[in-house]
Amino acid sequence: MYLLIATMVLITVLLLAAWAWWRQSLPVLEGSIVSGQLSEPALIHRDQQGVVMIQSSDRNSSAFALGFLHAQERFFQMDLLRRSSAGELSELVGPAALKKDKKVRRHQFRKRAERNIEAMPETQRQLLDHYVRGVNFGLLQLGSKPWEYFLLGQDPRPWSAADSLLTTFSMYLTLQSEEGKFERRDTALADLLPQDLYTFYFPAGGIWDAPLIGEEEPISTVPETPISSLLGKNDPIAYQTMESDDKVYGSNNWVVGGALTEHGGAILANDMHLGLNVPNIWFRAGWNIPGTNRTIRGVTLPGGPIVVAGSNGAIAWGFTNTGADWGDLIPLELNSDTTQYLTPDGWRDITLEEEIIKVKSAPDEALIVKKTIWGPVIGKNHRGTPLAYRWVAHDIPAGNMNLLQMESITTTREALNLGPAIGIPHQNLLVGDQKGNIGWTIAGPIPKRFGFDGSRSVSWAEGKTYWDGYLTTEEQPRIYNPANHRLWSANARTVDGNWLKIMGDHGYALGARQQQIRDNLLARQQFDEQSLLDIQLDDRAIFLQRWQQHLTEFLRGREGYSETYQLVQNWGGRASPDSVGYRIVRNYRLKFMELCTAPILTFMRKSQPNFSFGQLKRQFEYPIWTLTQEEPQHLLNPDFESWTALKLAALDQVLEKMSAGGLPLIQQTWGEHNTASIRHPLARAISAIDWFTAMPEDQLAGDTHMPRFQSPTHGASERMVVSPGREEYGIFHMATGQSSHPLSPFFGKGHSDWVEGNPSPLKEGESRYQLKLQ
Repeated sequence: MYLLIATMVLITVLLLAAWAWWRQSLPVLEGSIVSGQLSEPALIHRDQQGVVMIQSSDRNSSAFALGFLHAQERFFQMDLLRRSSAGELSELVGPAALKKDKKVRRHQFRKRAERNIEAMPETQRQLLDHYVRGVNFGLLQLGSKPWEYFLLGQDPRPWSAADSLLTTFSMYLTLQSEEGKFERRDTALADLLPQDLYTFYFPAGGIWDAPLIGEEEPISTVPETPISSLLGKNDPIAYQTMESDDKVYGSNNWVVGGALTEHGGAILANDMHLGLNVPNIWFRAGWNIPGTNRTIRGVTLPGGPIVVAGSNGAIAWGFTNTGADWGDLIPLELNSDTTQYLTPDGWRDITLEEEIIKVKSAPDEALIVKKTIWGPVIGKNHRGTPLAYRWVAHDIPAGNMNLLQMESITTTREALNLGPAIGIPHQNLLVGDQKGNIGWTIAGPIPKRFGFDGSRSVSWAEGKTYWDGYLTTEEQPRIYNPANHRLWSANARTVDGNWLKIMGDHGYALGARQQQIRDNLLARQQFDEQSLLDIQLDDRAIFLQRWQQHLTEFLRGREGYSETYQLVQNWGGRASPDSVGYRIVRNYRLKFMELCTAPILTFMRKSQPNFSFGQLKRQFEYPIWTLTQEEPQHLLNPDFESWTALKLAALDQVLEKMSAGGLPLIQQTWGEHNTASIRHPLARAISAIDWFTAMPEDQLAGDTHMPRFQSPTHGASERMVVSPGREEYGIFHMATGQSSHPLSPFFGKGHSDWVEGNPSPLKEGESRYQLKLQ
């Protein structure tokens, strides 16, 4: 008995000690701290949700305060961002990250960040220096290092100015390909497939397109070449599970002009789709803009002193990833011993540079980076030819802090003029101002291509194909105050003609999501904030309606499928968590797509054993719908005797996978499939972390081909609706919460509004905690 009591007391003491230790790494919320580094004090207000408002008469002081906050609340997240783009994760977590580090280190982003810092204007460097000092001061003010470092047996490394640019480069790696994968795959397909098969299966677009300028692409006719011609007599057909063809790192945004609002100001909506983790990628903050009576509010990326998307009281802006082409693969013409490559100026040596990758609990790894005048050598094409990568991300204009200028801009036209100078991964920039003006342009530098359009990998050795700098402000595509007073984008094609040639194609989304947004906007003549939130939360399965009708007709009267028929017939027409029919229709389409295109996958893997369609599958809807309607016998997968057999196999495989969950079919709802899995990054290695960090396993409405983009691990990292100057009416949702610390009063606060779609406020609430940095 005494032993049991003693054991319980010991366990209690240990738990209390652990709790006390854990609390030491909590952020400082109240009081006054003398920093010794500020010319003017900064007062930090937090509301009950942890939303931050900084007040200071000096902009450098508010930058210092934001750095302090980012370090206190999110330092481990910042560390992962800088290390992921610098190729330095192995130093923190060990050999498990070595393969990723080697791929990334070829781009030498740390050296590029240091170079870009030197090119910055002095005022930006001063502000960044204050932010960096704030980060390091905030880290030191914690009672103990962030809890993640105890689990890893590591100490946090101080922050530097280059680290802040590395967080920008981490977004390049998220939103663009560091290897030009789309061009690589597309070039191989166009080179190896018979032309009519390539044209049919890989169209540029079609009826789902909803560009701001231009028309839908024409649909290709059924090819004559039989699909069996790609296969040998005894070739086993390869199958690869088809995830959603619109599972993209992207976003939605739209803006309506003053002619469509009661108050005459523009209203902007923006929801940026990214991977969902604990904590959220964004940190909500705002500060007064010295010398004005305005305040800037929105989301910041921990690691930098900038509001990425938000409102400054005069304009509001938001972003979506473009899906356009911002890099080119260059096949190298090598000499006999492969040490030199041909250039317009003759033969040049391939430059070799050694990069040392530090690895936790293991010896350092040496990586030899092969470099050309165009960029690093990143691999080989389908014919074994080495490829150099000319990528915008490598150049000075690609990484800077010019987005800071959004603070002082007061009109849409000024914001559009800034677009080409913003050094971030290329985005559709939508802007609206207080007077009702709206506009679209590309944020990010656009290369001037000569002698080619960038759609194929071509040699640059003769000097007939090259980049010649970047477009000027006057040359950059833009739309200002369109006649219908509406602008929209959602990762699909936005333009055609010469602008499309300038931007290129690196795997545009299908367009169904963008089209649904456009049609929602065209259906109304007046808007307020709630009506734009309603569009953000639209989970109607308009794109899948014809597939539901097709499957209903296919199953009507078919023996053995009466229950499935009833579920599909009564599917509800939306991606609702309680719908079984939606899940069947959605997954049937993907399985049908997989079975139809498997012969092409098999053919390509003869040349490239690891070939996968990747972004090339985003336009598969057009050929597979034609196949399901016309059933051309010569395009039938040889593994099946008829199209009916293939369709039944697709459906049966879907139903079999659903039944594998152990629940009867009637309970295999979309919510069972689409259950949130929002976890801390370390939980992948230490599952026990889920116990105190993971968000609830909510069943989520929404899916990929609709405005309410949602999967278990990806979705709207934020939802924002705001009219500049009317921020008190603005709406904001964010998954997880402000703090990464599970004991913080802000951990998980606001997450339920994101799940349920409740219209929670953009503007910070009453000040609950006040901290003064002196």
